[in-house]
Amino acid sequence: MKMWYVLHTYTAQEDRVKDAILKGTKDTELESLVGEILVPKQKTYHIREGKKIEREKKIFNSYIIIQADLTPHLHSYIVNLPGVTNFLGSGKRAYTLPKNEVDRLLGIEERGKSKVNSYDFIPGDKVKIINGPFADFEGIVDKINSEAAKLIIKVTVFGRVTPVEVNMDQVEII
Repeated sequence: MKMWYVLHTYTAQEDRVKDAILKGTKDTELESLVGEILVPKQKTYHIREGKKIEREKKIFNSYIIIQADLTPHLHSYIVNLPGVTNFLGSGKRAYTLPKNEVDRLLGIEERGKSKVNSYDFIPGDKVKIINGPFADFEGIVDKINSEAAKLIIKVTVFGRVTPVEVNMDQVEII
């Protein structure tokens, strides 16, 4: 039975490890034990020189979410790949992710595929105000009002952190 696990990797090795698992298990008895492999990412947009540039931002740096029937042979194979530190868990026993966490993670993955006019901000996102009286100020998203399409951004004005309310279309994620 395939369960979901969290695999810890070296920094910036997530995609390489994912590819190594997929290529290494292809056409072997391990292939049927491996399900989906996720590197959760979120699409972000930047405006540079008046052009909108799309980027992908990893949500969990150094972590891969893997669905597998984790036999000792598969566990050993994956842990011995270059760039892998270990599965999350105690010793040789990897912890499984609860169903609600997996659903939440899959929801994050789907977030980037939503409509063009929708805005996806999370408290803690670093943003830059692109128009209005606070144009060119950078700050951190503090609160979100989706119904009114407004954000409360904490910006530093004259050396003091000040909450500023702006429309969602007035900011871009940095």
